[in-house]
Amino acid sequence: MSGVALDDALTTIVVPTVGRPSLLALLERLAEQTVHVTGPVLLVDDRAGSDGRPPPEWLEDLPFPARVLVSGGRGPAAARNLGWRHARTPWVSFVDDDVLPERDWYATLLGDLQGAGAEVVGSQGRLTVPLPSDRRPTDWERSTAGLEGARWITADLTYRRDALAAVGGFDERFPRAYREDIDLGLRITSGGGRVVWGQRRVEHPVRPADRWVSVRRQVGNADDALMTRLHGPHWRARAHAPRGRLAVHAATVAASVAALAATLAGRRRDGAAAALGWAALTTDFVLVR
Repeated sequence: MSGVALDDALTTIVVPTVGRPSLLALLERLAEQTVHVTGPVLLVDDRAGSDGRPPPEWLEDLPFPARVLVSGGRGPAAARNLGWRHARTPWVSFVDDDVLPERDWYATLLGDLQGAGAEVVGSQGRLTVPLPSDRRPTDWERSTAGLEGARWITADLTYRRDALAAVGGFDERFPRAYREDIDLGLRITSGGGRVVWGQRRVEHPVRPADRWVSVRRQVGNADDALMTRLHGPHWRARAHAPRGRLAVHAATVAASVAALAATLAGRRRDGAAAALGWAALTTDFVLVR
């Protein structure tokens, strides 16, 4: 079912994707809902070079109205913007392509939105991250688990379409799936509107990753710098976002450099003190990881 002209639908579901296998699991779960999904589902293909690709064969087999849009690899902020700007419903529901909604998710979503007061501009779903029970979670698994209870994350987040239009949607200067959701949350609530917790639930399995994933994610420090420039130094408190460990990492590097410099200069006592500080900080890093 590929048509999307449902004027009486309450919300449009927007799913940005880079074609991960988890997308099919999400669509299967949407097809298994206890209440039939009647609102449009917009799949935004954000793979680079995806222009000109034919729609997937399985699109016509979906039991709900669905359409593929192409954003061309410009990042999740741009992909979501393309999706909500094609929506014609009062609400827009952003869902990541790696979550698994519970089978009553759509019914509960409709209840969440129908019960929202005029002051409510957004409704956030409740997210759980399954962790291994037979071993200690990896750093990547603990990082993913940090999404539980995090505010304004777009794994399952619905906004009023007019509220999105009022602030211009997502800021596409955030090129990664990092901080673009908090930036929007800060802007969209600055006028007094509220984003409330809904009752619907999704599961967010931990994606497979290699041992260097935590190192690669340090590029997000640039997005934190942009957040400070846009929202001031206290944006974390407003967003209830925990601080990262950039300052600790910087202190660790500084201690190692100081230890080497002092030793080369013949200041053994200063070198030993700096080396001790480096060892303590490195031990803390290993224990946290």
